[in-house]
Amino acid sequence: MSEAATRRRGRTGGGGAARRAERSTVSIETARFIERNIPNLEILNAEALDIIETNAETVLEEIGVNFVNNEAALQRWRDAGADVQGERVRIPRGLARELIKTAPSQFTQHARNPDKSVEIGGKNLVLAPVYGPPFVHDMEKGRRYATMDDFRNFVKLGHMSKWLHHSGGTVCEPTDIPVNKRHLDMLQAHMTLTDKPFMGSVTDPSRAVDSVEMCKLLFGADFVDQNTVMTSLININSPLTFDDVMMGALEVYAANNQAAIISPFIVGGAMAPVSVAGTLTQVLAEVLAGVAYSQLVRKGAPVIFGAFVTSIDMNSGAPTFGTPEASQITYGAGQLARRLGLPYRSAGSFCGSKLPDAQAAYETANSLNMGLLSGVNFMLHSCGWLEGGLVSSYEKFVLDADQLGALHQLARGVSIDAEHQAMDAIREVGPGGHYLGCGHTQRNFKTSFWRSEVLDYKPFETWYEEGARDSATLASEKVRRKLDSYVPPAMDVAVSEAINEFVCKRKSEMSDAFS
Repeated sequence: MSEAATRRRGRTGGGGAARRAERSTVSIETARFIERNIPNLEILNAEALDIIETNAETVLEEIGVNFVNNEAALQRWRDAGADVQGERVRIPRGLARELIKTAPSQFTQHARNPDKSVEIGGKNLVLAPVYGPPFVHDMEKGRRYATMDDFRNFVKLGHMSKWLHHSGGTVCEPTDIPVNKRHLDMLQAHMTLTDKPFMGSVTDPSRAVDSVEMCKLLFGADFVDQNTVMTSLININSPLTFDDVMMGALEVYAANNQAAIISPFIVGGAMAPVSVAGTLTQVLAEVLAGVAYSQLVRKGAPVIFGAFVTSIDMNSGAPTFGTPEASQITYGAGQLARRLGLPYRSAGSFCGSKLPDAQAAYETANSLNMGLLSGVNFMLHSCGWLEGGLVSSYEKFVLDADQLGALHQLARGVSIDAEHQAMDAIREVGPGGHYLGCGHTQRNFKTSFWRSEVLDYKPFETWYEEGARDSATLASEKVRRKLDSYVPPAMDVAVSEAINEFVCKRKSEMSDAFS
């Protein structure tokens, strides 16, 4: 039984009192992470994969990668047998592949509610919300800089979203809190406002240390030492550059057995070649170097093969989303990740639209479906992304989170057991009848079809009488209902106070810095 369930039972007692309390409590259902029962879409044949892998090894051996402002990293590479000249690291053919063999193919990220822990890798898909936007948008206040109140609202929405398995990390960037302190408030929000798993801070190695220390207060130091309780996003400065900030955070997390997504940040035509094969070669080379480095820090440290890939509009220079080329790269990177035996992160609710409109819907649908079919194991940005990642949208958050239910349904595959063959229904109805009242329909109608909890299915007349509301308006109303009915998950008071004391103490030790 979960911590929250145990505490609820302790408060309400048994019998009628318990049932009355249950009826008056807001019910929050969280779906288990997706376990795919459908095949992955594989776009590259064996010859193409071999060529890309050979070319990636050539990049590492002949061109190399830069580890900047990080003498400790350079020394680790020297000790491992790499050719280090200045900050350029050339990795002999096969060395990176040998090093990554110690990285696990699947791992558990524990949540403070054990029922919500997730398995990352294999045929699983874990869905996490948008990450990183400095702006937020809603229908009432429009586009504006994000605040800590916005951050807490998004954590609450994520907690109450059935199809989200993970609370994510920087769901928006709270610009009203000093840069050097905001990670403390953000982590505290994830730890107290939800009981789903979450991500650690990567904006400075010291903030990664704070993340680990706060997790020790939440889970217990011994548990953190032996288990993975955080995932972090380590972006590579593509092309082929590993900066000291991101690598410093990676070093902290790897040393503490916490998971890291090693993710090239690719805008095709700007940070990688314009061709699909060329981009995949660079992505693979960067991931090989980054994952191998994590294993130099600590063998067996959990890591995820990341690929954030989009293209560029050659007229404006703006990134584009939901494009065929990005899909091809995402499918291909999934194949490369599986050949390495690593969990895979990519895709999301990507769009370039400024509003949750038709453009946002088309591009997001393309991006979400390619994520499901490409074998992604951890999908960051799965809901709330707007304006090329500059904006966390309240309305789009709940629209996207609702659509994630369709991914769950599609991933189940097609059952072919006797009940689903429905031969009894076909015999009962026969020619010219209908299935609405037959026994098979009566047994299965509640669970047979996925149904949106946001979109409108009513007849025109009813829809018009209720105000002719579009999808954004429906989503805005759902945001208000969710936030109004939010109830925090149960938490040990002593643990909550210890976390708060740590946050206050760390803040008191630093002067405010906004850069």
